[in-house]
Amino acid sequence: MVRPRQFDEETVLCAARDQFWDAGYAATSLQDLMRVTGLGKGSLYAAFGDKHELFLRVLRRYATSLDEAVRGSIDSAPRAVDALRSFVMMPARDPTGRTARRGCLLANSTTELAFADPTVAAEARRTHEGITVVLTEGVRRAQVEGDLAASTDPVSVARALLAAQQGLTFMGRTGMDVETLTATAHSLAARLLPTPAEHREGIHHGSTSPHSG
Repeated sequence: MVRPRQFDEETVLCAARDQFWDAGYAATSLQDLMRVTGLGKGSLYAAFGDKHELFLRVLRRYATSLDEAVRGSIDSAPRAVDALRSFVMMPARDPTGRTARRGCLLANSTTELAFADPTVAAEARRTHEGITVVLTEGVRRAQVEGDLAASTDPVSVARALLAAQQGLTFMGRTGMDVETLTATAHSLAARLLPTPAEHREGIHHGSTSPHSG
């Protein structure tokens, strides 16, 4: 008979994820993984394969969660433009700066491994392409809702939003202080998601927006 597993897979994968996230791939040893998961070498290999296979499993799960989080944020937002702005602001949302310094597991792993590991590079491209599709849908919805100009190219804006967010993630990782990171994020969001001229004129003249209430 096959011996049933004596551990919770979700707990083990989360522990491995945090180890790779905090230390990076190269600096994480098999002993580190055994320590944080509580599993022996044989159990780890039997359940998840070698270190590289475990890392890819963790990375793909993380990438899927990113895509789902962005889509969920946009789908649940009363106005799509607010979710798009929140996406840009993500690296600066923690006032302690810890989240910014920790960075993003996918971005960190891409920086460390993509040049030498085509599988990691492919995973990063797949994830970024998927998020771009979600952001594009959000931009189109914001246009319908009147919060972005109809002349805006949704795909170009979506790519710019992703590039801005990833750039802020990198700057946060380098230790940029939270106040500067937040101000930069606000500036980027304002430039990439400008209020349409007719809305600005309405605000200037004190008129009521057709979308208020």
